[in-house]
Amino acid sequence: MERKVEEVAGEKVQPKYLQIVESLRQGIESGRYRNGVRLPSESDLVRRFGVSRMTVVKAMQQLRQEGLLTRRAGSGTYAAEAAVGQKPVFGLIIPDLGQTEIFEPICQGMAASPNVAGHSLSWGHSAGLGANKEDEAERLCQQYIEQRVSGVFFAPIEFGPRRDQVNRRVLKALKTAHIPVVLLDRCVRKFPERSAYDVVCLDNRRAGYIMTDHMVKQGAKRVGFLAMEGSAETVDDRIAGYREALFAHGLAIEQGLVMRGDPSDAALISGALAAQKIDAFLCANDRTAAELMRTVLGLGLKVPEDVRIAGIDDVRYAELLPVPLTTLHQPCMDLGAVAIAAMLDRIANPHLPARSIMLNGHLVVRRSCGTAAATQETSKGS
Repeated sequence: MERKVEEVAGEKVQPKYLQIVESLRQGIESGRYRNGVRLPSESDLVRRFGVSRMTVVKAMQQLRQEGLLTRRAGSGTYAAEAAVGQKPVFGLIIPDLGQTEIFEPICQGMAASPNVAGHSLSWGHSAGLGANKEDEAERLCQQYIEQRVSGVFFAPIEFGPRRDQVNRRVLKALKTAHIPVVLLDRCVRKFPERSAYDVVCLDNRRAGYIMTDHMVKQGAKRVGFLAMEGSAETVDDRIAGYREALFAHGLAIEQGLVMRGDPSDAALISGALAAQKIDAFLCANDRTAAELMRTVLGLGLKVPEDVRIAGIDDVRYAELLPVPLTTLHQPCMDLGAVAIAAMLDRIANPHLPARSIMLNGHLVVRRSCGTAAATQETSKGS
């Protein structure tokens, strides 16, 4: 059946009956209406969507034509037998899966969530070290569309020459296939723009503030921020928090203190230390901090005596570095559980505005910032 789109005030608006069709279709495919559970009555749908009974009837007729609904005389409307009893599947498009220590525990949190009962997760195949992440993301997207999964969790590609185009194509394809999406860790648009999808992530701005505030309280006067080129917009949020903390302490907020480059580049790091008089570095993540620490030590400097270093993530090797790393712990298991809840809520309420669901991390104090602690000491933020 051809789907017409109305245009109001220059914007395309989906007809009301198609909004009902999409809502009920997602409810059926996600498993919300399964095991013989009757669908809402026509009267209920009239009240829920604020439409006429004829509009509801038109929507139900289309779903029956698609084979998704059956009508039982004197009883009501039910999901068709072919749709009932199928175990809903959620797909994962995470090109960095297996290459970071963040997404694995997030996925574990999904699998362990009580809300995932009755559903299953399709892990696909993560890209190997030599694989092209952009191609892998598009391949998985097409695979899930063909499988007609009930929803997709997508961690947008962070690095790569075609990352923006591929991220857009993946989301457009899933939207065309009427598959709901929850973004993990990051949005696909740079602030102040906002995508039309739910995002479950760390409160990155708060993370940047907490870590900078801690370094200044340990005595740092010239705090630099270091990130890799091409980092996701989450790094911009961390930089915003970093700058707010500097402002709160009355310290200079200088463009030259924010650096994007290779932390293993000794010339870059030694030049920044000399030119900017940096005595502390907050790194965009623990991996950057680990590489920076190796570079600083290779220059004959001491951590934290000459340069304080901190990261964000609290990966497993952070406390095993030559100087145990002060960092901010990401609540990865909780992020996974919240992502599942967000997906189920999105399926049940497809027309809700897009949401950013941000969780707090907590400070993990180790020796790289010059504290007296010889071993890890954790201080949870409020």
